[in-house]
Amino acid sequence: MPLQIGDDAPDFTLPDQNGEPVSLASLRGRRVVIYFYPKDDTPGCTKEACNFRDRWDVLQEHGIEVLGISKDGGASHERFIGKYELPFTLLTDAEPCPVATAYESYGLKKFMGREYMGMMRHTFVVDPEGKLERVYLKVKAETMADEILSDLGLA
Repeated sequence: MPLQIGDDAPDFTLPDQNGEPVSLASLRGRRVVIYFYPKDDTPGCTKEACNFRDRWDVLQEHGIEVLGISKDGGASHERFIGKYELPFTLLTDAEPCPVATAYESYGLKKFMGREYMGMMRHTFVVDPEGKLERVYLKVKAETMADEILSDLGLA
């Protein structure tokens, strides 16, 4: 059964861009945006990351933590953060992508007639108690942060 609003957010611990472990449980008491994205420094993923960056002040004003998750390693994340001045944490969910799988954000994809396993562009908002507050399975990369802020009544 798909994850739904009100469900417990699956807990996880993943390495950040510096190799340091970050756990969802350690952020309890704060609202957390978890966004899964296919690959660092690609057009759609860059638009999405830059939208979160551009709305960072408002997100911080409301105590919202942002975690981006892809299969990319720490060195790739560091380059992506540096190139676009991203102020938030990027996490590595390496193959077989257990965290993305728990969030139903890793699976069969199709591109140019080819099928492969990959990361889906999905976003989740976790409330301070660790419950899913919002689930976005159809993400508009260039406006995701704006949409979240609007849906939470914070825009």
